[in-house]
Amino acid sequence: MTGQQPTGVEAGTGKDAILRAARRAFTLRPYAEVTMRSIAADAGVSASLIVKRFGSKERLFHTVADFGPAADALFAAPPATLGRHLVLTLVRMRREDQGDPLLRAVFSLGNMDERTLLRERFREQITSRLARQLHGRESELRAELIAGLLLGLGATLSLHRPGAGERATAEQLADLYAPAVQRLITGSED
Repeated sequence: MTGQQPTGVEAGTGKDAILRAARRAFTLRPYAEVTMRSIAADAGVSASLIVKRFGSKERLFHTVADFGPAADALFAAPPATLGRHLVLTLVRMRREDQGDPLLRAVFSLGNMDERTLLRERFREQITSRLARQLHGRESELRAELIAGLLLGLGATLSLHRPGAGERATAEQLADLYAPAVQRLITGSED
């Protein structure tokens, strides 16, 4: 083999394809059962490209277990419009990236160490970060409930495939779902 990428994989999309395939693999199978070759086959790239881009299976797992980039996109709105932004961004990310940016924290099958790492990173990078953005009482509890609503939306859209959620536009989903999220963000009593 010459070290070239397989046909049909552009240089700019190889990394994204690898990350999507790795997220699927680490979510659906325990870490010990995941191989670089299986990820490469799913991504349509060579295993050597994965090693070149990420170095090792462990480093690839740690990249996949990082919720920071998803959090950056999800929380990029002021509190007054954050609920709608969260729903729209989550739906867009699911549709564009062909996977949910948050659900891997729930459905990962790894051993206790891997699941613990995912849960700790989720709490640190999603829930605690959101709690710091919220004003008013019970910000940590409200952040946990908001995370639960987002996970619930992702799970619902995954479970009911094909379903109304796939036919609905992101705007329609936000019109229906965002008010509940926004109420927790603002902490209002009304």
